[in-house]
Amino acid sequence: MINGILNIYKERGYTSHDVVARLRGITGQKKIGHTGTLDPDAEGVLPVCLGRATKVCGILTDRDKSYETVLLLGKTTDTQDISGKVLGESPVSVITEKEAAACIRSFIGDIDQVPPMYSALKVGGRRLYELAREGKTVERRGRRITVFDIRILDISLPHIRMEVKCSKGTYIRTLCHDIGCKLGCGGCMEHLLRTRVGKFDIRDSVKLDEVEKAVAENRLDGILLPLDSVFADLQKISVKDRYASLGYNGNPLLAEQIIRADMDGSYETDGRYRLYDEADRFIGIYCYDKKTGKLRPEKMFFDSDQISERT
Repeated sequence: MINGILNIYKERGYTSHDVVARLRGITGQKKIGHTGTLDPDAEGVLPVCLGRATKVCGILTDRDKSYETVLLLGKTTDTQDISGKVLGESPVSVITEKEAAACIRSFIGDIDQVPPMYSALKVGGRRLYELAREGKTVERRGRRITVFDIRILDISLPHIRMEVKCSKGTYIRTLCHDIGCKLGCGGCMEHLLRTRVGKFDIRDSVKLDEVEKAVAENRLDGILLPLDSVFADLQKISVKDRYASLGYNGNPLLAEQIIRADMDGSYETDGRYRLYDEADRFIGIYCYDKKTGKLRPEKMFFDSDQISERT
């Protein structure tokens, strides 16, 4: 089985499910999952997890993201992007670039955002987009999101190109729609490029055709990232061989059962660590419990099949 993460550049015209389906065909493997939906018209970073790495799909979905988008002022659509049915148009000649920029900056910070009807969220057991296609509109609760920063890259009204850094759950087309509403002229998203998901950057992404070529040339390992790369920001520790079975089974561990790479033997209160065995096989994420002086498992990734695999 292939285990790892591919930093896929999703091209226009593909759904996220299309990407997974094609990768299943390319790799001949069923156990594959993506880490967050991108609309068919959107492009950019879509981390895809294979094999054991599917355990981190939810973790990657929760990571902060960055986008480049083009806001078109003066047009409102039912999907909040340019592909939708036009609901209204207004002149933007009375709006200055300075006013538009100030309005955009006002969305930086913690805000409540109402999810669009054309989204995959479920209400009453049904996807919102299914209801929207039936001409139905239901009440949606606003959700608290964080827009860490918006950098305006270019203004040529009615178009504004900008970079958005935001938390999980942020709908960029809704952000464009809301900016247009606040300006009083309406607005919709004309283009979307996702440039980053957590540590996965567009500069390191690969297209599906490149993956197919890599598989054909038996060099997939050159672009496949290991599962533990998701936690590269956490300090690495190893369980001693004689206690390895405790780690494999998710048992708490004492400090003396651990090998530390650093000279300082202390642990941070509530600190999180990447745990490995002495053969450098990734076991999981452990947290230090100050009250008991033990390291306790937070998330386990070890599979007994790893024992027989090459390290």
